[in-house]
Amino acid sequence: MAKLLPSFLLISFLSLPGAAAFAAHAFSLYDAPKYPPGFTHFDFVNPDAPKGGELFLANPDRRTSFDKFNPFSMKGVSAAGLTTLMFESLTTTSSGTEAITDEVATMYGLLAEDMELAPDRMAMTFRLNPKARFNNGDPVLAADVKHSFDTLVAKGAPQVKSLLENVKQCVVLNERTVRFDFKTLNREMPLIVGSVPVFSRKWAAGTDFDKIQLTAPITTGPYLIDRYDTGRSISYKLNPNYWGTDIPTRKGMYNFNRINYRFYNDNVARLEAFKAGEFDLVVENSAKNWARSYIGPKFNNGSIIKRELAHSNGAGMQGFLMNLRRPQFQDVRVRQALALALDYEWMNRQLFFGSYKRIYSFFNNSPMAATGLPSVEELVFLEPLRKKLDPAVFGAAPVPPNTNPPGSLRTNLLKAVELFRQAGWEYRDGALRNAKGEVFAFEIMDDQSAMSRVISVYVRNLQKLGIQVTQRTADYALLQKRMEEFDYDMTSIRFPDVSTPGNEMFDMFGSKAADEKGSSNFWGLKDPAVDRLVEALVAANSRPELQGAARALDRVLLNKYIVIPHWYSSTHRIAYWNRFGMPAKLPLYYQPDPYVISTWWQDKAK
Repeated sequence: MAKLLPSFLLISFLSLPGAAAFAAHAFSLYDAPKYPPGFTHFDFVNPDAPKGGELFLANPDRRTSFDKFNPFSMKGVSAAGLTTLMFESLTTTSSGTEAITDEVATMYGLLAEDMELAPDRMAMTFRLNPKARFNNGDPVLAADVKHSFDTLVAKGAPQVKSLLENVKQCVVLNERTVRFDFKTLNREMPLIVGSVPVFSRKWAAGTDFDKIQLTAPITTGPYLIDRYDTGRSISYKLNPNYWGTDIPTRKGMYNFNRINYRFYNDNVARLEAFKAGEFDLVVENSAKNWARSYIGPKFNNGSIIKRELAHSNGAGMQGFLMNLRRPQFQDVRVRQALALALDYEWMNRQLFFGSYKRIYSFFNNSPMAATGLPSVEELVFLEPLRKKLDPAVFGAAPVPPNTNPPGSLRTNLLKAVELFRQAGWEYRDGALRNAKGEVFAFEIMDDQSAMSRVISVYVRNLQKLGIQVTQRTADYALLQKRMEEFDYDMTSIRFPDVSTPGNEMFDMFGSKAADEKGSSNFWGLKDPAVDRLVEALVAANSRPELQGAARALDRVLLNKYIVIPHWYSSTHRIAYWNRFGMPAKLPLYYQPDPYVISTWWQDKAK
């Protein structure tokens, strides 16, 4: 088989001065796009799926209420479903929680009919589909794209601003053509600008963007807000005039006439409501519930189906993160000691029914994860930083503590005692104290009652070391506010898989982001060596180079012990009432909620 050129090289070659004018239907960072020009639909949809029916859902994540329809501002909690059902971008996306795809680092035209990368890769031009319409009937114009970009850069949440920081400007070339100019050469920028959500200049005109609350978005997506009860429920109806029904990147998708969300305050109430038929589908993240609660006559007679869906997602990072802005967490030996008190093996046996695997990397279950000793490819990035790095970085990559024989929790706690002693903390007068007599104390905050039993087990082990721990369960809105303001000691967090890590790493680990409230640098990490490695990762020009940079970054982060890794499941656990049809083929990379919403349909025969 002939070896294919990486598509960015292909596009650059065909755009050289003197070459024929070239515009592509797709862009792929490394390999040629899977789907050729003229393709009719994605393989993971049913192009003949019938339209109609309703889908009833519960709050799909930690949100238990909502107070706004603007998902891109920092303050407040946006309604579930908005980004999936109402907002579209210039291209499809192959990353993020909304992505549904069977390839990585690839985009196809959505609002854009075609796209062109400049020969020097310092600009990306998009030509809009003349059929594209907002839900008020207005055509989508280049001025709307520029307005959306400029607004998000000026008024969007810090995570959005961080991703777009390397864009110099958005230029309107004509009514339906727009160009993004980049500040520096950055391989990922075409994908990033392609994913910019587009909304009308008329949406809440005259209102500050970050103050838009319950004004319905004027957007291009397939659904409209039909009715809502603030904080409790919201219903979307299929736009009968949706412009994109038959374009290749939408064919066979968004088949329900109506999609309804109802918000529940806790997982127990949500599960009971599901079994009572109040909504159609649940994604179960609790191993205990999956083993014990999804049973009974309705499961036995086939009224409710219980399935585990395969996927190729990486595991990302989930764990207890420590806020390095707090003085008690600033010594790496302290952080390492705290990790030794988590007995994952006991938890997996006693609490999780043996259904999980341990997370060992920030890029877990992917080729980006660091293992063993540094490879030659990693050392290319690590050696220039040797003087700035802990010597341990050049040894074997850290692995989470283990209590399987011959190891034990007692052995790990003894190691923790020694690490605390080295850091100036010793047990006396009934508590772990420093030389000033101050007690080592902190709060673990979470918003999920299901995590309480896990946290309680961990707290019990910490108390054996003389640590005073306060366990607090807060509602989602309070936790979100505290997280945005970096006002917490320790909490559990999950960063989703990033199949092709890039510019979002600045927001997660960059020194600048550590001081920007609302950023994703929750740990408060500030390290020039990490900044350099993120820069190198973003600048990588090939998949092997990217893997080397990502593994080097992973190795450095693991040696900082800024998070106590949790666990992951290799399948999506879902249960649903048996009245739906679904495509024969699953995508490779997806999250279950957007997958169901966008590709399933009501099966009238059931």
